[in-house]
Amino acid sequence: MKVLVVGGGGREHAIIRKLKENKTIEQIYAVPGNGGMYKDATPVNIGAKDIDAIVNFAKENEIDYAVVAPDDPLVLGCVNALEKVGIPSFGPRAEAAIIEGSKVFSKNLMKKYGIPTADYHVFSDAKEALEFIKTAPIPTVIKADGLALGKGVIIAFTREEAKEAINSVMNDKKFGSSGDNIVIEEFLQGPEVSVLAFTDGKTVKPMVSSMDHKRALDGDKGLNTGGMGTVAPNPYYTKEIADLCMETIFLPTIEAMNKEGRTFKGCLYFGLMLTENGPKVIEYNCRFGDPETQVVLPLLESDLLEIMQATTNGTLADCEVKFSDKNACCVIMASKGYPEKYENGFEIVIPEDIEKDVYVAGAKYDNGKIYSAGGRVLGVTDVNETLKGAIEGAYSKVEKIKFDNAFYRHDIGARALLATEEK
Repeated sequence: MKVLVVGGGGREHAIIRKLKENKTIEQIYAVPGNGGMYKDATPVNIGAKDIDAIVNFAKENEIDYAVVAPDDPLVLGCVNALEKVGIPSFGPRAEAAIIEGSKVFSKNLMKKYGIPTADYHVFSDAKEALEFIKTAPIPTVIKADGLALGKGVIIAFTREEAKEAINSVMNDKKFGSSGDNIVIEEFLQGPEVSVLAFTDGKTVKPMVSSMDHKRALDGDKGLNTGGMGTVAPNPYYTKEIADLCMETIFLPTIEAMNKEGRTFKGCLYFGLMLTENGPKVIEYNCRFGDPETQVVLPLLESDLLEIMQATTNGTLADCEVKFSDKNACCVIMASKGYPEKYENGFEIVIPEDIEKDVYVAGAKYDNGKIYSAGGRVLGVTDVNETLKGAIEGAYSKVEKIKFDNAFYRHDIGARALLATEEK
């Protein structure tokens, strides 16, 4: 069997590693992949947004199944295009991927179907948004409507910060056309939880919960990034809360999308805030999170390919989705200066004995060596019986990896560890 994975980051590397456990797979292609994946898949120099080229490659190479992992190609209709030429694929079609592709759509969906979320206002005119912010409650959250590499959300703690954010997104076009419309919403407080869920449009099977660390610096300070590390499971996410989320958020979201004629199949990511008034949705993603995938999939005991095919075929109810009761921690090793300016091209040395636990996010391959080629370079994961053990294990591996300009947080999992000690 030949499988194509669209995407080129640490998330895709984790997906590829888990798919490789299925012995029916003879060949995995990664489009575009990256230089650090060469032992696990064959990178193909086609951009993840070049839908026509992806489809042509899939046809020419007789791909049996495709996994479309990133948000951009999903929103652009990569799954639609692959299915049109008879290639079954994992991931939502464009009409369902809009749940991430447009914040305005997702907020209006939640309002229409009574799914708990923060109060919000939508603006397409910067002057109106700036006028609104003069009297809006502070802090507040400003979101670009469209995709923005996970960086289109700004928390403003003062009115001045809110004005700067509106001007940056709407007038200066920091995120391009993604900022043509914005959502200004209520600032929610409470523990944050990420829950990824497999769904075939009828059945929802959540994965193990996780806790992301989005800020660049220790103590949750610095700029918002795509994520500097994760732990799983999230200690704040109890069985009682999980049951409540299934009843009030997960199933209602799937049913709402069906009613809108936008049946969602694939992985739906729920970004949740556990407020004093119950769990609320902060955001939806139409795909696996990054770096949440790098802690969730190592805990998956069932066959990933079989689960993915079940979401495509509508047979998820009959498919086992089982996770280990162990703990996992992933520390992201980035390039110094990320998420702003940083240098690349430094040789990466990963000891052979920990290679299987390192997911490469940004690297180039040259003559038997790999070199840094991105903001987030590596995700280093450890699985352990205890959360403390997983955190210590991940950091011990980080210390063994060498590349110039490496930068990482030193407190991934500290908040989760504190929560387990408080219980």
